[in-house]
Amino acid sequence: MTSGSPNTSDFDSSSNPWLVRQELLVASLQHQPLLLVIRPEPDDLVASGSGSGLLGQVQQLHAAGLRHLEVAWLDQPGWMGFMQRVQDHCPELNLGAASVTVAKALNDLSQLDLSYAMAPCWCPELVEQARGLGVLLVPGVFSPTEVHQAMQFGCRVVKLFPAVNLGPGYWGRLQAPLGPLPFVIAAGGLEVGDLPVWLEAGHGAVALGRRVVGSPPAFQALLDWLHQSTSQR
Repeated sequence: MTSGSPNTSDFDSSSNPWLVRQELLVASLQHQPLLLVIRPEPDDLVASGSGSGLLGQVQQLHAAGLRHLEVAWLDQPGWMGFMQRVQDHCPELNLGAASVTVAKALNDLSQLDLSYAMAPCWCPELVEQARGLGVLLVPGVFSPTEVHQAMQFGCRVVKLFPAVNLGPGYWGRLQAPLGPLPFVIAAGGLEVGDLPVWLEAGHGAVALGRRVVGSPPAFQALLDWLHQSTSQR
């Protein structure tokens, strides 16, 4: 493996799994511009225990029309089993992993054959390792320099993180100096009520965090949004 930028010819072949997965993720997010990010607690990882009800909440949201779910990667034996249970109970979910910052996580992702994974930061070495495994790792970007580097690396999808610190107008201001920008997912500190503001500001999709499922009012607001979104299709 090399740590430099990959050859741009790598992005021209439709047989490149990394490129294909990017295009598929963009197409799916254009259909429903929302991702839910959850972080399992220890009880959630115990297959035979009573658990915390997180899987039940995921099933409820899936039944309401949720299309994209990210589960934070945990270096714990029960994580793979939890992911497999989500896949079994919610087969139509576009399932990915969140909080991927180390190479060790990539082996788990490869075994599960997840559609995508998200990193909170820009790490070209990790993105390149994932690309070599056919795993789509969407990098987190914050500064204009990181956005530019990700674009040069061939990333057609990026995550703006933490978005709440930058505001909905930040991404649009980058277009003049940087030119056409990649598809962007706004993530970090956002809630259901923020969806229309950030989408109208030009973000391709919005990621909501675990506190949405941890708060009954926020959970109901997400259910209402999903029901309304589904009825308008």
